[in-house]
Amino acid sequence: MNSRRPTMRDVAREAGVALKTVSRVVNNETGVSPQTVERVTEVIHRLGFRRNDMASKLRAGRSAASIGLIIEDLGNPFYTTIARGIETVTYPREQFLVTASSEESAERERAILLELCQRRVNGMIIVPTGLDHSFLQHEIDLGLEVVFLDRPGAGISADTVLLDNLAGAMSATEHLLSLGHRRIAVLGHDETIWTMRERHAGYRAALARAEVAYDESLIMLGPLTPDEAQRATAELLDGANPPTAFFACNNRMTVGVLSELRHRQESIDVAGFDPIETATLFSHPVTLVTYDAAELGRRAAHLLVERLEGRRTPQQVVVPTTLVTYGQSAGSNAKRRRRA
Repeated sequence: MNSRRPTMRDVAREAGVALKTVSRVVNNETGVSPQTVERVTEVIHRLGFRRNDMASKLRAGRSAASIGLIIEDLGNPFYTTIARGIETVTYPREQFLVTASSEESAERERAILLELCQRRVNGMIIVPTGLDHSFLQHEIDLGLEVVFLDRPGAGISADTVLLDNLAGAMSATEHLLSLGHRRIAVLGHDETIWTMRERHAGYRAALARAEVAYDESLIMLGPLTPDEAQRATAELLDGANPPTAFFACNNRMTVGVLSELRHRQESIDVAGFDPIETATLFSHPVTLVTYDAAELGRRAAHLLVERLEGRRTPQQVVVPTTLVTYGQSAGSNAKRRRRA
């Protein structure tokens, strides 16, 4: 199996034509007979040759690499911090980052990945949305290197960098349980997302350890934006048997929960997954599952660099989390609500 991507020289040799002829065919220039175009095109498809659209931008005599970064949401500070972490590793090596957002769409993700392959990026760091990435195997066989970040990929063997989502969610839930809460609501994404499954599992494991019954009526899966999380919080609080505490499964949902509690002037304990830069400014107490998002990016970038330098055995790195409380707990409110 060929361990590198085919070049124009490979195509020229296989087709029995001059290098300039291949260049003319690739760039749709005139001066080549239809028969030769057909022969060169057949060889291009057979070898899997892709034009390097960035080659013209590289300085003469210098080599450079481009890294594709595919994330969920460019507007989420979690991902911008990860990107900064990656660049601290790649930029000094003249490996330049090309970033795009999948917007949690498997179809969009696939289109972006294939477009980056067309542009001949040297490696990719992917926060996966789709459930099958086997379509990248051909590119990997031709030399593409891939690292999955924050969630495991599927269908191909690749390096992976993950948070300890299960342990982080367990610690957040155990914290709320330690304050006396037994009706802890959960706001999260759909469980088709791996991180949400892990965080939900951590919540359930903490309840089971404390011998607290799991209550489906307290689970709101699907909120995506802070506004949607705020509406979900209102719906839960307006129910016949409202929760006494909240566990929000990401930073944007934490903001939505706190917004609704501020609107109601309610003092209810909240735990959230993900650090929030402005947490020290919150008037409402909040406990957060924190970690170094930039370190996630650095770990992924280092793995990719090692791959580009020849390492072949896939590795998995798990980054630990820490529980940090900002402000004074409203834990006594749990007792008040249970007596009501």
